[in-house]
Amino acid sequence: MPGIDSNAVEPTKDELRGLNAPQKALRLAPTYGLVILMLGLIALFSILLPQTFPTMLNLRAILSDKAIIALLSLAAMIPMVAGRIDLTVGYGIVLWHILAISLQTMFGLPWPLVVAIVLLLGVATGALNGLLVEVARIDSFIATLGTGTILYALALWHTGGRQMVGQLPDAFYAINGTFVFGLPITAFYVLAITVALWLALEYTPTGRYLYAIGANQRAAELNGIPTRKFVIGAFVGSGLLTAFAGVLLASKLRIGQASVGLEFLLPALVGAFLGSTTIKPGRVNVWGTIVGVMILAVGISGIQQFGGSFWVEPLFNGTTLLIAIGIAGYAQRKKGAKSR
Repeated sequence: MPGIDSNAVEPTKDELRGLNAPQKALRLAPTYGLVILMLGLIALFSILLPQTFPTMLNLRAILSDKAIIALLSLAAMIPMVAGRIDLTVGYGIVLWHILAISLQTMFGLPWPLVVAIVLLLGVATGALNGLLVEVARIDSFIATLGTGTILYALALWHTGGRQMVGQLPDAFYAINGTFVFGLPITAFYVLAITVALWLALEYTPTGRYLYAIGANQRAAELNGIPTRKFVIGAFVGSGLLTAFAGVLLASKLRIGQASVGLEFLLPALVGAFLGSTTIKPGRVNVWGTIVGVMILAVGISGIQQFGGSFWVEPLFNGTTLLIAIGIAGYAQRKKGAKSR
């Protein structure tokens, strides 16, 4: 029976044993390279922009602006752990944030019920993606691209190309607009979800099964892991997080429009791919994903404060995505060479 090997390339305790401090630092540098880069960027921009970058106002802006991207990156990360990709994180948020507003303004539903409906629709969409991938045996990229396009079409049909605007309850606005200890509450949402996912993936059988499936699905099946159930569950978790991000976006924007949302797809995928190049290089992981999102947030914020044009952000995201995929591919080849 084939074994299930980890596809991570971080050094083990046995590899580090016997090395002196400089040798250990050199061996760990590739593992924590992005963390070092992030800290370096923060220090660099703080020195070059002392009046604007190292301020509480800028910190609040970064946390508020990138919280939704962080949630979508975590949503995309869950299926990636099992070796799948979910593109509906970018398309679904378009429809979910529109419904979070239109169900209140057009149909008069109370906001707690609306939030529950949107979350349930996100779960249903995730389950549909899982069934298409695991039962219909459609490639996850194609399946989620098709599902996402349908969701986007439904958003266009529902809005008729118009904005969804109306007076909403203050309690709904508070979902995104509240500050805790001087920081936006969305940052605490991200922190809580990050810790929960980290504990689930690193310290529970479910997490180990998902990593085993991502490493070698056939070997996982031969070892008795019900791969279909866990892959569908991964898509369900992704759909739930995407729907929650849609609710936060609706509370933040206070309007719903089909032209908003797709711009989150690329940075969300960049964050998830970057997450596989740090902390546990060669393996998608929670804290690496957060570091990836912070790299984007810090880099774009600093460049924009230097006077970068509106096209700098998509250019930065696209370039970073190519670099992330290249690093991830190198890490996998390095792991394969080491195994051989």
